[in-house]
Amino acid sequence: MGDPLADAVVVAAGASRRMDGLDKLAHVVAGRPLLAWSIDALTSSGVVGRVVVVTSRDRLAGIRNAPWLPPTVVAVVEGGDRRHESVAAGIAALDAPGDRVILVHDGARPLPSSELVAAVARAAAVHGAAIPVLPVAETLKRVAGDEIIETVDRSGLAAAQTPQGARASLLRAAFERFPPSGPQAWTDEAALLEACRIAVHVLPGEPANLKVTVPADLARVEETIVRRAGGAAAAPGGDRVGHGSDSHPFGPGGPLMLGGVAIDGAPRLHGHSDGDVALHAVADALLGAAGMGDLGRLFPAGPATPRGIASGELVAIVVDRLADAGLEPRRLDVTIVGARPRLSGHLDAMRAAIAALLRIDAAAVNVKASTGNLGGDEGAGRTVSAHAVAVVGSVG
Repeated sequence: MGDPLADAVVVAAGASRRMDGLDKLAHVVAGRPLLAWSIDALTSSGVVGRVVVVTSRDRLAGIRNAPWLPPTVVAVVEGGDRRHESVAAGIAALDAPGDRVILVHDGARPLPSSELVAAVARAAAVHGAAIPVLPVAETLKRVAGDEIIETVDRSGLAAAQTPQGARASLLRAAFERFPPSGPQAWTDEAALLEACRIAVHVLPGEPANLKVTVPADLARVEETIVRRAGGAAAAPGGDRVGHGSDSHPFGPGGPLMLGGVAIDGAPRLHGHSDGDVALHAVADALLGAAGMGDLGRLFPAGPATPRGIASGELVAIVVDRLADAGLEPRRLDVTIVGARPRLSGHLDAMRAAIAALLRIDAAAVNVKASTGNLGGDEGAGRTVSAHAVAVVGSVG
């Protein structure tokens, strides 16, 4: 496969006015900030190469320095008071060629499937612009004060979702006609393109792809994330989900340690430990689910952590810490991304090794590999990265 089809702008500059004082983007859902899930929904699709996050001035430093920020995020920039201004700032930061598809996505919309993201990107590449929509199911009323004025015919009406995609040249032309500093305000990119008489293709959206607007939406999001990870529905004292990721370049020496397995004939990954990015991602996912910080804080690269320490030892310590807190791993899904070496013959051994470290049945562990679609440092064979999602529950 070739390079990723699209780049993306994640709009995260809102004020969370209907969240009863909560910052919905920073709120921890299933072990991670809501914004982290929204970004991952794009990057895990396989069609998005670069991401720019547009946020408010008071969030800039926190997001730029966030340990969960993936390497696909190439910039975090300040937005404006209106969506129109924020999207323009994100597009400017991407500086994408004219035929490149740009996806614009709400930072408070964490649940679009990878299939939906890919479908929007492909439709925008073919048609110029595309958005996902859902039919309006409820009867619509026009009201004034506390009285109904009329019933609105809902035939032909649809609710718009994100991501919304368009070729960069079309978006730039629209912003030239209606500059961000102008008096007009647009609620989404489709409305801006419509005002320029640019046709927007529609495709079916997803009922689960909700935008978090009120506090009750957070519980719905967490339940969906846990269910997708293979755990039970989220509930007080119930199962929790954590995400972990890591990336290391190749270094001198060998063998390559990956998923707790030594792979002879491949160079090791550079790092303070043995460089096992898969186990580092597993450890971070477990710590995230348990609310215990991250691997870097627990084992800083310094005299307190012996150089070259086996990553399996680090995971074992994390599992012990979970046990001390009355928690245990339940399920795990790991994705390893790198063009070299070929890993298909090692995945079962990794699965068994990780299951043994977590003290769970191998059937509860899934390990898969991707070449990175020839994109980025992973696709070029310079680095290996890994992502893990862990479900953790109470002992007994």
